Amino acid sequence: MLWDVDYTLVGADGLGTRLYEVVFREMFGRELITVAPKAGRTDRAIVGDTLALAGVARTEVDAFLTALARVAADGAVPGLVRPLPGAAEAIAALTAAGVRQSVLTGNVRPLAALKLRRAGLGVGLDLDAGAYGDVHEVRAELVTEARRAARQVYGLDFPGEATVLVGDTPLDVAAALATGSRAVAVATGSYPAADLAAAGAHVILPDLTDTARVVAAVTAGPPGGVTRPADIG
Repeated sequence: MLWDVDYTLVGADGLGTRLYEVVFREMFGRELITVAPKAGRTDRAIVGDTLALAGVARTEVDAFLTALARVAADGAVPGLVRPLPGAAEAIAALTAAGVRQSVLTGNVRPLAALKLRRAGLGVGLDLDAGAYGDVHEVRAELVTEARRAARQVYGLDFPGEATVLVGDTPLDVAAALATGSRAVAVATGSYPAADLAAAGAHVILPDLTDTARVVAAVTAGPPGGVTRPADIG
């Protein structure tokens, strides 16, 4: 299964925006005034729109993402990151249930790792089997990348609803539905349950505090959905 990070597992209280500001100042020698909408989007999409709003050519996106990853990996930018209620318990319970867990996040990997580390949520999440926001502007494309990564890590395929996405935005739900995955939505971000239902989520949870309900939502997919490839390659 694949967790979204921001407002699903953690509240980062603007850490990502501060990192954008640091990188923009470093690259262009001026202050960043506006950051493009972020909810449910990938860093590649957000950076492209943010640079356009600032009058910077989109050809700078890759350089910005590289710098963003470097600054995040350095870990020097201050910012409190808190685990959302029930997140640690949900991860632990799913681990105990034998569920392989990673992340599908709009963050570049070093930023996702920084947020999870500061929130104390690294245990139980195999970040090598996930997908990150530098890969593509469209979130659904990250599902394909995560399945490829999981196949490399585990020697298993996760077709259809054997892949479960848990997230807090309609774009998380859309990414799951576009790739035949199971969509479990949590109303812990800026979108109410009604919006997540309208997006087509298979299950909607108010939050992660009911651990048994989280486990049931994730494991309720069709049995036998995980398959071993004939040739891992």
